[in-house]
Amino acid sequence: MTFKNYTNYVRENITKLDQKKVIVIGDIGLDEYVFGAVKRISPEAPVPVVEVESQEFRLGLAANVAQNISSLGGVPYLLSIVGSDSAADEIKKLLKQANVSTEGLITSQDRPTTRKTRIMVQNHHIVRVDYERKQFLNEETEKLLLKKLAEQIDSCVAVIVQDYAKGVLSKKLISQIVTLAHSKNKKVLADPNRLTPIDYYSGVDLMTPNYDESVALSHFAVDSLRPDKDEIFKIGNQLMKAIGGREMVITRGKEGMSLFQNEKMTEMPTFAKQVADVTGAGDTVIAAIALSWGAGFSLENACALANLAAGIVVAKVGCVPCSREELLSLVQA
Repeated sequence: MTFKNYTNYVRENITKLDQKKVIVIGDIGLDEYVFGAVKRISPEAPVPVVEVESQEFRLGLAANVAQNISSLGGVPYLLSIVGSDSAADEIKKLLKQANVSTEGLITSQDRPTTRKTRIMVQNHHIVRVDYERKQFLNEETEKLLLKKLAEQIDSCVAVIVQDYAKGVLSKKLISQIVTLAHSKNKKVLADPNRLTPIDYYSGVDLMTPNYDESVALSHFAVDSLRPDKDEIFKIGNQLMKAIGGREMVITRGKEGMSLFQNEKMTEMPTFAKQVADVTGAGDTVIAAIALSWGAGFSLENACALANLAAGIVVAKVGCVPCSREELLSLVQA
């Protein structure tokens, strides 16, 4: 299909996304951006002194996936863990502003809310400071997450497993999520992490790794700078075999994405006109695919919508969602 065919389809079918519920389960975090200017070097050490001009907070990790679903017209239900701290309060405030329910958030006294503080000068990172504790949940908390999932599963069109290797998703919990979802005929999509063993994702219906993650998870020795189609095809098929799946999406930055389906690979070019920051693009992709695929789009058309949405967010700095209005503006251009 051509770009025009894809945009026409998205424009004519966009209302199918309205009020479709997608459950997002995984690690969440708060992104803090400190913007400033460097005018001198510190007398205490040979490091730049950043004079702070502004500061802002944004939703990160699985919370960004949830807000993308909301901004595209769907209804996200977010299941995750936060600490008992000010970062959790800020996340809940931002989620409410993004029309994302906070009912699925469980407060833990054993770990802080994941927070990433980025010091920015002229849209460039000077340093990033991470506040987090990477550890798996106790059995009681896992059972509570699964109970909340069971309460919502009947009303959703898809479930997203969003893994950032912070400890929310154990192998056992993912297996239980897949079993429960499939018992209700719901699709499970996974955004994997390169540090997580591939067998954790066994049974999921679709994975959406980026190229680097796909290489790490498949253990293929390839030229990562110049992969050819045969190498990508082998990687995709190896990953599908490893999880027992029949479909796969590998996102490839400026090269777009590769869709694996029915033992074939379809190359889908990017629709991005300019790239300022790829942070959060993968979140937008899986949110758009899960919502539209669950709403009745073919997987190819769901990927086209995701490509369009990702092309919008990479033109911005930081984790920001793609809005319905921005998407419609693009497809009507």
